[in-house]
Amino acid sequence: MTYQFRALAAQAQADGRITAEEILGLRRDGWADGRIEPAEAEAIFVLNDHLAERTGEWADFFVEAITQYLVAGGSPRGFIGEDQAEWLIARLDCDGRVDSLAELELLATLFDKAESVPERLKAYALAQIEQAVLTGTGPTRDGGALGSSAQGGACITPAECRLLKRYIYSFTSDSPGGVSRAEAEMLFRLKDATLGADNAPEWADLFVKAVANHLMAHNRFQQLSADRARALDSFMNDATPRLGAFFGRMGKSDLGGNFREAARGVLGFGRKGAPDGSGRDLAGEVAADQRITETEDAWLQGQVDANHELDVLDKALLRFIAEAERG
Repeated sequence: MTYQFRALAAQAQADGRITAEEILGLRRDGWADGRIEPAEAEAIFVLNDHLAERTGEWADFFVEAITQYLVAGGSPRGFIGEDQAEWLIARLDCDGRVDSLAELELLATLFDKAESVPERLKAYALAQIEQAVLTGTGPTRDGGALGSSAQGGACITPAECRLLKRYIYSFTSDSPGGVSRAEAEMLFRLKDATLGADNAPEWADLFVKAVANHLMAHNRFQQLSADRARALDSFMNDATPRLGAFFGRMGKSDLGGNFREAARGVLGFGRKGAPDGSGRDLAGEVAADQRITETEDAWLQGQVDANHELDVLDKALLRFIAEAERG
């Protein structure tokens, strides 16, 4: 950490405020070597904790800097490790709660940028939104400042809808690009706790489509493990003659000019509506996933019955599923 960075951070911490010029100075000194060092990341968090007001310029810098620190520091790059997740949760939760909307935005941006994050960090992020909804307090209320909602009770704000959508549909969620069982059950808990409240207009659409996604979406994507990603990185970065020889042998093999089509089959890219080169009937898999199984039906019935009534959002969900099944 440079002397200039340390001095700027210490002065802003003492003042409890930071100017746009000082933030520019932190950007210049913090990224002078193209990376954020551990000591700099710690200093940024300490400064964030002591600011009386977190401006938009500060929030942008804070989110970008800590995301860069964690993503670039992953092994391999983009794979957030357990130790990194523990550090982040400890910094966010140092006083028992997330204190600002910028910190929730940090989690959302990290999920957007990272290749993989530990399950505990995903669960922690969703728990912050659930707690804010159920208690009516937190950084998503009153324009991002801590405090009670105008209603003084459980409701779902537009900010919470936006964050929920980003968390559950992120590439690093429990079900990449889809909605997992745990996420769907959390949405049902929020729905039951906020029935009749002055919820955000987009909440009903988010709830219905997210739960339907869990039940009916075709999503069999599996993320690479960190070990597999490291092996692929090593292979692709191999500049030795044997890599060129490998492709040369492939070009001279029996595949001949049809190498591209054969590769499509090996990788699982077939024409829609027909079995691909790997022998998988993708159209059949999609159709099967869209049908509600007996197990899924039993789970759905249990969730709907949890509050002992068929409420308006339950009805909207069941109508949506019925229409989707009819095609």
